[in-house]
Order: sequence, then structure tokens, then C-alpha cells
Amino acid sequence: MDSEVKMPQRRGVGLVLFPLPLQGHINPMLQLATILHSRGFSITIVHTHFNSPNSSNYRNFTFLPISDGFSDGQASTDDVIELITALNVNCVAPFRDCLAGLLSDEQSEEPIACLISDATMHFTQAVADSLKLPRVVLRTSSPSSFLVFIAYPILRQKGFIPITDSEQLEAPLPNLPPLKVKDISIIETQNPEQVYELVDAMVNQTKASSGIIWNSFEHLEHSSLAALRQEFGIPMFPIGPFQKVCPCLSSSSSLLTQDRGCIAWIDAQAPMSVIYVSYGSIAAMSESEFMEIAWGLANSNCPFLWVVRPGSVRGSKRIDALPHDFLETVSGRCCIVKWAPQQEVLAHPALGGFWTHNGWNSTLESICEGVPMLCRPCFRDQMGNARYVSHVWRVGIQLEKGLDRGAIESGIRRLMVSKEGEEMRMRALKLKEQVDLSLGNGGSSSQSLDSLVAFLSSF
Repeated sequence: MDSEVKMPQRRGVGLVLFPLPLQGHINPMLQLATILHSRGFSITIVHTHFNSPNSSNYRNFTFLPISDGFSDGQASTDDVIELITALNVNCVAPFRDCLAGLLSDEQSEEPIACLISDATMHFTQAVADSLKLPRVVLRTSSPSSFLVFIAYPILRQKGFIPITDSEQLEAPLPNLPPLKVKDISIIETQNPEQVYELVDAMVNQTKASSGIIWNSFEHLEHSSLAALRQEFGIPMFPIGPFQKVCPCLSSSSSLLTQDRGCIAWIDAQAPMSVIYVSYGSIAAMSESEFMEIAWGLANSNCPFLWVVRPGSVRGSKRIDALPHDFLETVSGRCCIVKWAPQQEVLAHPALGGFWTHNGWNSTLESICEGVPMLCRPCFRDQMGNARYVSHVWRVGIQLEKGLDRGAIESGIRRLMVSKEGEEMRMRALKLKEQVDLSLGNGGSSSQSLDSLVAFLSSF
């Protein structure tokens, strides 16, 4: 598919989309909605009150809020598993009522043909079945990481999870190369049993769906997609990367206010000289880790753009607690902001590297712009993503020995100024070329999107 958005051709087909209300899930769902609207479908976005998207940025869509069962301020991302588990219970009745109302609307010129919901909102399969409506799943993480979730039961049976033996961390995971035990998707929660229940429900209800849409592309994850097709036996549509088709949408769907002042700063930097540092919208660190990062950046002598959002440091909402001697040391070669227009930053010619938590959206955005990565995953699928970046696609370096300022300084310099880093940059640019080929006329993602449009139109 060409990267420019095509003009809508009305098909008289309506779609309902329902995202998980977290930043890394809202973005790709709204990108998918825009892609499908450009192919002629009418779009209704059902959403929770918690982390409600800004409907004014999407005037071609209909937005319908439903109750999420939380009182003001009750919902929190401090325990993501607890939040998602509650949503899968609290939203059942409100979502069913909303969907039933849409289906019974005799005045609609474009009747609802299909539901597209985030795979993590697994309750929606039973609701769709009860209303005899097809459900297609959107997976916002990588196909490769989903293979780990499928393997959870056998990993538990063989004693790999929960991880209790530190000496076992470097052991390879059976049938999941190149992953190691330490790369298993770990999610911190007060009730670990909820993790297994959630993963089991997500996998089973995805398998029960009519098809899966992936924000990835064949060249990047061919073997994982092949394994998933064999395992599930339902249609799969790798039509990504979404953000390359809809590059303007990450800012319009951002839940945090972006500081565009950093663009003027990066404009003044030399080509490929700046390392951009961002750990996404949820991850947090201790104060000691924060200080090690700060001094590692300072000692690297590389210019850096650092995103330090409120809540980045556990127990602190301040970002102005950096010591005076640090600020003096980095004066003139750093820019620190609460949130940045990430896609614009990654596409900037001054950008030479991205220190990332390896959330899937950030990883794909870096690949799309040919930017090599310094990987420091925090939780969930980020561990496996970092392993693929560093050991399969070989476009990054992983910090695996903890957050020590010496290791950080060494990792940054390896990425930014060494021969090794230059070789990674060349591989990253070749991978960027594959992105463009996949999305171009006759490319795998373009063909997959055509198949998806035909599939949705057939309901």
C-alpha cells in the first residue's frame, strides 16, 4: 500500500472498534481505524471513560463512551493486570448494551458488519457471539511475543514460570529461539494467578475469533507468523507498520501533552549525533536507577534528548530533582522534556540512536526510521522484543547487566560512535527499506490490507 492515504470509497459497511484504554493500545487502534476509513468503511469507536481518546481529532469517526465501572480516580496503571482484569468484568454489560443498540438501529445507512477489538479485551468474543456478530482481533504487540503467551501452559508445566531460579535465567526457552528464560513476558502484579488467567483467556478467545490483524510485516516476522497460522487456523492480516501509513496520528491520539520545544533544540544538533531516551508511558524506575541513567548519559559525552515524564521515578512526580553538578556537566548538550513527539524525533536527521524500553510501538517506529536502538526492557513483551532487536534483526544493543553508569556510558558509545554501531545503523536502514517495500504497491502489507478489506466486506 502506498503511504499516502487513499480517498474513501463508500461501501456501506460499518465497523465497531474497541481499544484497551492504554496509550500503547489506543494509538494502533486509532491508526487502524484511519486506515480502514480510508478504504471506505464507516467507523464507530466504543471506549471507556478511563483514558478516553480525544474525539475532536477524529471527526470522521463516531465515538461512544461506556461505563468502565471505576469511580473518579479509581482506575490506575500501577497494577496493569488488576486494571485489565477489572475491565474485562466491568465492561461486559455496558458494552453489550452499546453494541446491541448499534445493531438494532434501523435508521443506520451503514449497518454494523464486524467488531474489531483489542485481543486483551477477551470478554468481547462472548458478547459478539451472543449478538451473532463476527469479531476480528487486533494484536498491538508482535507476533513473536504472542508465541510466548501461547506457550505459557507448557512453560508453567516445565517449571520455567514463575521464575524462581536465578541460575536458570540464561537458559534457552524450548522451541522459542532465540529467547531465554529471562525474556519471558513478566508482568508485576499483586495477584500472579491473574496473569495466567488473563493470558489463557486472551489466547483462547483470540483463537475463537474470525481473524487477527497484526501491526507487523512479513519480512520482519515471517517464521513467527507461519507458526501462528499453523497454530490458529484462522485468517491473519499483517498490514503494518500502521505508523508508517498514518504518521501523523501518534500525536493526535497521545494521552500526554507533547513538548514541541525539543524540536527546535534537535534542529541545532549535528546529523546522527543525538541519542533519544524514552521509556514509554507506564514504566517507572527507582531514584538510584534514575541517577545512574543521568550520569551514564552525562559521561557518554553524546548530546541527548531525554523524556522524563511525571511518574517516571517511583514515588516522585517531580522531574527537576537532578543535582546541580549534573546540569552543569551536560549544559548545552541535553534537552529534558516531559513528553516528546516521538515519531517526529525518530525521523529527524540529527537522531543517531534510540534508548528504548522496547514497547512494540516504539520498536516499530525505530525500525521504520532506520534508527538503531539501545535496549532496556522493563516488563511484558518488551523482554522478547529487545532480544529480537539485538540478536535476530541485529539493530540494537541490550543492556543486560543492570543500570550501572559505566555500562550505560559504554553502551551509548558503542551505539553512537563505534564501528559496531555504524554496522547496526546500516542494517537498520536496510530494514527500513523493507518496511517501504512491504507497504508499496504489490508489497506484502499492501496485499494483506487488500485481503483484510475484502474479508471485512464479506460479512
